[in-house]
Amino acid sequence: MSNKLSGKVAVVTGASKGIGAEIAKNLAAAGAKVVVNYASSRAGAEKVVADITAAGGTAVAVQGDVSKEADVVRLFEETKKAFGPADVLVNNAGVYAFLPLEALTAEEFHRQYGLNVLGLLLASREAAKQFDGRGGSIINISSAVVSLAPPYTSIYAGTKGAVDTITRTLANELGARKIRVNAVSPGLVLTEGAAAFAAEEGDFAKDYVKKAPVGRIGSPKDIAPIVTFLASDEASWITGEVHTVSGGVR
Repeated sequence: MSNKLSGKVAVVTGASKGIGAEIAKNLAAAGAKVVVNYASSRAGAEKVVADITAAGGTAVAVQGDVSKEADVVRLFEETKKAFGPADVLVNNAGVYAFLPLEALTAEEFHRQYGLNVLGLLLASREAAKQFDGRGGSIINISSAVVSLAPPYTSIYAGTKGAVDTITRTLANELGARKIRVNAVSPGLVLTEGAAAFAAEEGDFAKDYVKKAPVGRIGSPKDIAPIVTFLASDEASWITGEVHTVSGGVR
């Protein structure tokens, strides 16, 4: 364990598995007290908390669907009760579905935008209230689909394009309040969801590996350290940036 984030309180949305779980563990290993948010997988979130505790860290699981305003407000109330006001927010919660234009529905559009964009804004609003006067760091998890623009991702890539723009906008808006806002944009990372997608799409992962200068797809452990860095005072002069972590695939 390091003390890079000692005394800090961090909220990670969608942290019961995959990239979010690894981010929560990495933040805790750097000394932060971590709120592991989950929407439905209580068992997953409690496993992350148990792993953090076993490693000597401090964490608590808090349920909340980030697309619902009341849940977001409650998430930050629970954070304050458990550890005090937040210092770090990682907007990791997200949903996606890859579908051709002909299969697009209003329902699917609102499902993805409701969590990936509105949820991110609601969480950022509540975090900024708790940061006020002390400053803080917001890290948004975007996606390399914004630049890669693969077929069948029109809704999902659109949400992440919005995330990148919101990141820069909020950095300009909140900078005077000592709040930094950055994004991390992962390429293809082997998580539960990505594994299912790669299996369905056949050669997608193989093609990605061929394009990657480093010759492999990513793992959650490739993403978490840069999030911890951006959360720390070491990144105090970095804001409004989208940091691509994709093994070199553009």
